Amino acid sequence: MAVALKRSTFLGLAGAALFGGQAAAQSVAGNRMNQRKIPSSGEMLPVVGCGTWRTFDVGGQPADRAPLAQVLKVMFDSGGSVIDSSPMYGAAEGVVGDLLAAAGTRDKAFIATKVWTSGRDNGIAQMKKSMALLKTDRLDLMQIHNLVDWRVHLPTLRAWKTEGRIRYLGVTHYTQSAHEELEAVLRAEKWDFVQINYALDDRAVERRLLPAAAERGTAVIVNQPFGGGGLLRRLSGRKLPAWAAEIGCTSWAQILLKFVLANPAVTCVIPGTGKPEHMKDNVQAGLGAYPDAALLKRMVAEVGA
Repeated sequence: MAVALKRSTFLGLAGAALFGGQAAAQSVAGNRMNQRKIPSSGEMLPVVGCGTWRTFDVGGQPADRAPLAQVLKVMFDSGGSVIDSSPMYGAAEGVVGDLLAAAGTRDKAFIATKVWTSGRDNGIAQMKKSMALLKTDRLDLMQIHNLVDWRVHLPTLRAWKTEGRIRYLGVTHYTQSAHEELEAVLRAEKWDFVQINYALDDRAVERRLLPAAAERGTAVIVNQPFGGGGLLRRLSGRKLPAWAAEIGCTSWAQILLKFVLANPAVTCVIPGTGKPEHMKDNVQAGLGAYPDAALLKRMVAEVGA
């Protein structure tokens, strides 16, 4: 079913398409994925990472952890680095820490986690516990989750960044009802990163949040690129469109990831990944060019409606 695009949305998609032709220039030789700059530092970050919600919340049995070790190996071998976790993801932080320590691959990982509690002392205690579980004395990114007590935690994050305990600081939210507040926070303070949900059927962030992040020089991490899983499930039995080959896609997952990465404000996407075959599929979306304006409009009309 065809849909009408709002002018602001179409302009955003068109602007994103300008980046598509540049993707190849950002690729590392061979099958290494594209990278984008973190605006606040200029550091390059691989565009496809690994989310750990649910997927890494497993026990200590080797049979449960072996596939996850392979997930990380596939990502690292493809040039990826970003692993996003949280204290509220069950055992995920500890599993990530154990797997990186066992494989000796901490230096390959860009570890992001979150603080999600009220009160300065509680926040400090939670972050210290996260570092212990992740088996590192320096985190790449600490994010204040869902804006919870962000005014209280921000001074701690700034101090820890100055001390070298964390490299970057950020803020997150995942509900559309919080977009206005999140935009205000982005404009009121200087953040290295913001994490938000964005998918072909969930494009609300195109209106205000992605432009605000671009204006403020804030890197964007995208979660739920498959529409919380519902969109990918709906498309799974559907034949791939002929235009998939134009952007090098061989699966619906790659199409959905390429759509998100076509927006130049997006720095990295972190689909939740618990199987090596899924990671092998996902990292392919980080290679080559992205959809141009005409194809983005067609994708919205044919898939995102």
